[in-house]
Amino acid sequence: MTDLDVRYFDGCSSKPHAASLRVQDDVLTVAPRPGETFPPLTVSLAQVRWPERTRHGSRIAQLPQGASVQALDTSTWDAWVTQFGRSDSWVVRAQQSWRGAAIAFVLLVCAIAAMYQWGLPSVARGVTAMVPERIDALIGAQVLESLDQSLLQPSALAPADQERIRKAFAQMVQTAHAVDAPAWTLEFRRSREQGQRLGPNALALPGGTIVLTDELVALLPGNDDAVLGVLAHEFGHVRQRHAMRQLVQVSAIGFAASVAIGDYGTLISTAPVVLASLGYSRDAEREADAESVRLMRAAGIPPRAMVAFFEAIERWRDTAQKGSQGDDNIIGLAFSSHPATTERIAYFRDAPED
Repeated sequence: MTDLDVRYFDGCSSKPHAASLRVQDDVLTVAPRPGETFPPLTVSLAQVRWPERTRHGSRIAQLPQGASVQALDTSTWDAWVTQFGRSDSWVVRAQQSWRGAAIAFVLLVCAIAAMYQWGLPSVARGVTAMVPERIDALIGAQVLESLDQSLLQPSALAPADQERIRKAFAQMVQTAHAVDAPAWTLEFRRSREQGQRLGPNALALPGGTIVLTDELVALLPGNDDAVLGVLAHEFGHVRQRHAMRQLVQVSAIGFAASVAIGDYGTLISTAPVVLASLGYSRDAEREADAESVRLMRAAGIPPRAMVAFFEAIERWRDTAQKGSQGDDNIIGLAFSSHPATTERIAYFRDAPED
């Protein structure tokens, strides 16, 4: 095997020495070049550390006691090390190949997408199960307070109408969930007359508070069945703790730390802002729709009654966008009822009545 000229650092000073390398019988010898006076060094190849090779980086070998050798020419070094069976791992070879880098990038994107699509929701469900329900109630109270200060005001709906809807909804929940219903409360509000508006809406807050706006009741005059169907949908979000799951999902690291140390203070204070920017996943909406159908059947209400709500909300949106208020003044919060879709209309229209 031919010798290889290198720079040698003895580990005692930063001064480089001209040296040559030779490998024989699995022993590496570092010998001084003419003009150098350091004693030759021999080490077993097993004691030599070969840092990972990069395409444009320098080539070095690390020796015992802090000594090292550095290549004068990378291509000559690469050719020399192959003479005694030294080869790169498949990882290093892949890094040197644009095809390998491209494949690694695609796999990384796929892994991130899979984690976002399936891994993160699964983790969120697990973490949510460990969060005490009293935390949901505290967050829900903070969110309602924030809404009352910015978007909502006391309901103008007649007390008799409020009581009628509340009583019918309570009977609906009791019939469908005689022993396993989560805690819930129904609050009536109306949008503020100035600034941004919630419009016809129903909101499911963490902790079981469901907010129903006067505008939604007015949108469906004389159609309590559709109003109850909307409330049943929001009850589905409450039962599945969807708002909390979404909050956990977007704040996964923070919530995991809170569960570990039992301190939820910061998350409780910031939850109103975070929740206002979130949207339920399609799976969560399907779960809530299924719960709505379940409660409507239990109450003897045909699920197709919800079609009237979807059609009415679409007409209202079209009118609102053309009106003086403008779409910019209409707020659709994360936990609100969503615009009608062909899929959801078909789901309620075709759902069996019993």
